[in-house]
Amino acid sequence: MSAPKKTARRSLLVTTAVLSSLALTAPLSYAAPAPSPGGRPSGSPSGKSSGSPSSSPSGKPSGSPSGSPTATPPARMSSVGGERLGQAGTQVNLATGVPVLPKDLTARSWIVSDAESGQVLASHNAHWRLPPASTLKMLFADTVLPKFPKTDKHKVVPSDLAGIGAGSSMVGIKENETYTVHDLWLGVFLRSGNDAVHVLSQMNGGIDATVKEMNTHAEELQALDTQVISPDGYDAPGQVSSAYDLTLFARSGLQKKDFREYCSTVTAKFPGETTKVKKGKNKGRTTRGTFEIQNTNRLLSGDLDVSVYPGIAGVKNGNTTNAGATFTGVAERGGKVLLVTVMNPEKNEHNEVYKETAKLFDWGFKAVGKVQPVGELVPPKGSARASAQPGANDSGQAGGADTGGASSKPSAKPVSSATTGGGSGGMGIALAITGGVLVLIAGAAFLVNRRWPLPDLVRRRARP
Repeated sequence: MSAPKKTARRSLLVTTAVLSSLALTAPLSYAAPAPSPGGRPSGSPSGKSSGSPSSSPSGKPSGSPSGSPTATPPARMSSVGGERLGQAGTQVNLATGVPVLPKDLTARSWIVSDAESGQVLASHNAHWRLPPASTLKMLFADTVLPKFPKTDKHKVVPSDLAGIGAGSSMVGIKENETYTVHDLWLGVFLRSGNDAVHVLSQMNGGIDATVKEMNTHAEELQALDTQVISPDGYDAPGQVSSAYDLTLFARSGLQKKDFREYCSTVTAKFPGETTKVKKGKNKGRTTRGTFEIQNTNRLLSGDLDVSVYPGIAGVKNGNTTNAGATFTGVAERGGKVLLVTVMNPEKNEHNEVYKETAKLFDWGFKAVGKVQPVGELVPPKGSARASAQPGANDSGQAGGADTGGASSKPSAKPVSSATTGGGSGGMGIALAITGGVLVLIAGAAFLVNRRWPLPDLVRRRARP
């Protein structure tokens, strides 16, 4: 069966299933004790986001909370996505056939959701406003990535790199060197480079302008727990987000082809410094080498104590002193696509954030289709209008006509291929949605069930 037919069939099946589930009454949740405020990671600067804190950003919804994280979760938090998501503690519907959640989860906040239907399968303090670290770069990318074609070039000047915070993660951008936009985004996603974020922000009109746009975009996504102070997630007073909001950012970004490519790239070549050849027949000529960079998402690249997670396809990790370790991941298995966000595990062990994420993915793939949701991922404010327009497209190429809304014609070809290595390498993870009938089906599903379908994800190829 072709991919478009499978997608159409899945859309119809999900529409029917969700309509049927509306008549069901959800069981009561149970509340797990909130993690103690002690035991937070001391904070290696790895993954730390940078940028001088700007003035109080605009673009925030009126009446939003002050933006200061608390030592323990508030008794009542935001109810965006459902009343139960605003309750402290673990929210899950226990019933016959539903697997038990892992017992050794220590994260202050986490959420497991169906990326396509938007159903939240389970959560723990989903709306607790906490420092996000470099996972905030997902919002940065979703906001800025469509602005510049990937082939555009930019020569870095000293002011582009001003104000980068101490201890920031860097990809190694050098003054007076020229980089393509494609290079810069590889630096953002693979190395969590705050230098790359600063250069792109300066190209976008400066740090303050970018922060303002990010806050406005967060509001459009209904991510009302988020307050951006620094575009790269570097620790700054008042800068907060939540597991719920980070999941919204990932879900929105994954609608864009380039975002999917960058966040799933395992390794790539990055431009080095320009030097003069000192001897040989090319003596006196200039040459520019490259060096390899690897994705710091350990569920994608693997590590000594963490295996590559089957079906993983991104998205973004982070780590700062105030935030601890944070991570949002997307994975596909058996035709289901799940998003998991984990914020600040209390257990201070190497790669703990990835280990707890993997456990939640395992639970989610066993539970999906069996467990009644406890809430939903709300769509952006403008999605209802966009979904109702025939010809909606998921390509989302940077600098192209599509920025997550409608475009002229969907593509029937795979959006990218699965590769590692090379400057343009990237493991493709999506097939474009095709056909006018399919678009209408997806639009109808969204309008009835608040469904916001992702492009079909394909499983990662076996690694050698």
